[in-house]
Amino acid sequence: MYKEIISSAGQSAPLGATVTPDGVNFCIFSKNATAVELLLFDAADHSQPIDIFRLDPDFNKTFYYWHIFLAGVKEGQLYGYRVYGPNDPPAGLRFDHQKVLVDPYAKALEMGTYNRQDAIDPGNNCATAIKSVVVDGSDYDWEGDVCLKHPFSKTIIYEMHVGGFTKHPSSGLDDQVRGTYQGLIEKIPYLKSLGITSVELLPVFQFDPYDVPDQSLTNYWGYSPIAMFAPHSAYASAEAPLGVIREFKDMVKALHKEGIEVILDVVFNHTAEGNEDGPVLSFKGLENRAYYLLEKDNKGHYQNHSGTGNTLNGNHSIIRRMIMDCLRYWVSEMHIDGFRFDLASVLSRDEDGHPVENPPILWEIESDPVLAPSKIIAEAWDLGQYQLGSFIGDKWAEWNGMFRDDVRSFVKSDAGLIRPIADRLLASKDLFGTILRDPNRSINFVTCHDGFTLNDLVSYNEKHNEANGEDNRDGHNENHSWNCGHEGPTEDPDIVALRQKQMRNFLTLLMVAQGTPMLLMGDEVANTQFGNNNAYCQDNEIGWLNWDAMKEHQDLSTFVKNLIQLNLDTPYFQEESFWGVSKDGHITHIDFHGTKLFEPDWGHNSRSLAFSLDNNRYRFQLFIIVNMYWESLRFELSEDGIRHWHLLVDTSRDGNQAFSLEAPIQQINEYSIEVPPRTVMVLKGNRR
Repeated sequence: MYKEIISSAGQSAPLGATVTPDGVNFCIFSKNATAVELLLFDAADHSQPIDIFRLDPDFNKTFYYWHIFLAGVKEGQLYGYRVYGPNDPPAGLRFDHQKVLVDPYAKALEMGTYNRQDAIDPGNNCATAIKSVVVDGSDYDWEGDVCLKHPFSKTIIYEMHVGGFTKHPSSGLDDQVRGTYQGLIEKIPYLKSLGITSVELLPVFQFDPYDVPDQSLTNYWGYSPIAMFAPHSAYASAEAPLGVIREFKDMVKALHKEGIEVILDVVFNHTAEGNEDGPVLSFKGLENRAYYLLEKDNKGHYQNHSGTGNTLNGNHSIIRRMIMDCLRYWVSEMHIDGFRFDLASVLSRDEDGHPVENPPILWEIESDPVLAPSKIIAEAWDLGQYQLGSFIGDKWAEWNGMFRDDVRSFVKSDAGLIRPIADRLLASKDLFGTILRDPNRSINFVTCHDGFTLNDLVSYNEKHNEANGEDNRDGHNENHSWNCGHEGPTEDPDIVALRQKQMRNFLTLLMVAQGTPMLLMGDEVANTQFGNNNAYCQDNEIGWLNWDAMKEHQDLSTFVKNLIQLNLDTPYFQEESFWGVSKDGHITHIDFHGTKLFEPDWGHNSRSLAFSLDNNRYRFQLFIIVNMYWESLRFELSEDGIRHWHLLVDTSRDGNQAFSLEAPIQQINEYSIEVPPRTVMVLKGNRR
């Protein structure tokens, strides 16, 4: 039997649905609304709410905040809003009281019967609307869990997709947990065995899987957020919305117990509501011209600096507050260790869409005390600006896209790259050296979710995105890739061997360069996307990790484990100042060499370089040789103070012969070494 709910005025803070011992306080922001209704539901598919509370602007409104307190309402209650006001697109207003709106501060959503088209078409969408869920969450037992706070200097990032990590049948998991937070928990021993210290999860904010041009596909990556406080429900084995939150917390706690941080890829640059032809889900129907950057054409069009139809107005005071509240929530309540900001340069734009020198939201993120322990990483570009190396502040790390492009081009033996590759190996000092940051704020990567996998980088000259339904027009055209002589799979043993060696070259350079390395999920086992370099809509075997590859490429996996251990165990790679720069009176000396000591060939056609690292605090030196020439070259080795050089890594060798931490591959009894074509070597010299 329905129990009558007693309402009262409520309060303007905090925003969202806040549980108290007596009931729930609801509050949303809308400046130009003329009326607001709070709807309560018993089920996701109800065509009508079980109760409607019309908020009185004289009683339930403070400034621009609409609020109400409902005594007797508890955690788990489904709710939504109808907001009345002018539908005047030229004025930037798109109120539509027939649409049920998601609370921007909702901590869980019921996606049940959601239909995106119904949120686009005129008319009442009550039965197929997304419903917000009241969440308390205070009764979860964290068992003393805290954020881990690994320094960047001791961090190995593994970029991964929660669903794609275990969704392939070869994962060996039960159907119910494949592709879920629980599935990730069950694979933590694998991550631990690799030596991973931090997982960077592709978006887990609740997103719209139907936000794709081709409705026969799905939005797989998740860069289409609906509610930024709510974990994505489809990644949970639990069906109830509250169970989604518990399972997410279980995942974080389990990763922390094994010493693995959790970094979220967060999307504060756009939403799933698209442009003027997109659905009315939340922000658009609450206060469109506050939440979004609009064109000055008096037609209600959206600025599109993200390439997805709209751009959030990140430096509006209301949106700044939402972003900060959101980040604090994920750190304080969900124990997240850090964030990678998708298209972070969007957040440097003012309310007219113009880049500004000191954007308020970025400084707030930089200086917030709650976020002080958190890693904050910028993708320092958007469609109209490239800010790599010039992003604000002392705290921000940056995805180093120049490392990716220059290393790719150098390894495939392009000319004119010898000086750029030297810079990339030194944490891109040319880009970051004038900024007050340690070198590990350069997040080095060769591959990421956006582009070819490592296997495909050495197997395809061209992208093959036909399955995306856009006639292969989507995705990057310039990939700096090389197929080693044949497009796609081949059984030619020479090409297969060359591809294996090139993958070892890429991985070695990633792990011996100064900076923080990031590895893409599956690259350690040569996972393929069959030449698709934009698998954003491929929730299938194209986008999933095939665990069978671990049997076929076990040697490569072992090679990666050894490289990670080398990186984490070698003090030269833990330095918190640039090589060659004194810190506390100590300095790691770096010298560049060619085939002759101290005589690097900086010419346009040079394709080889060596460098040595020496610090008197350590008992050994390192000598790293990179020969991307197509012929063998003999390199001199230093005799100064070195008893013997030991070869640790030789990418020209097959399988487990390429690297051994147990014992050096060989002892070099003379002070020169022959380096085969397209080969990286790492040598360790013990002092006399």
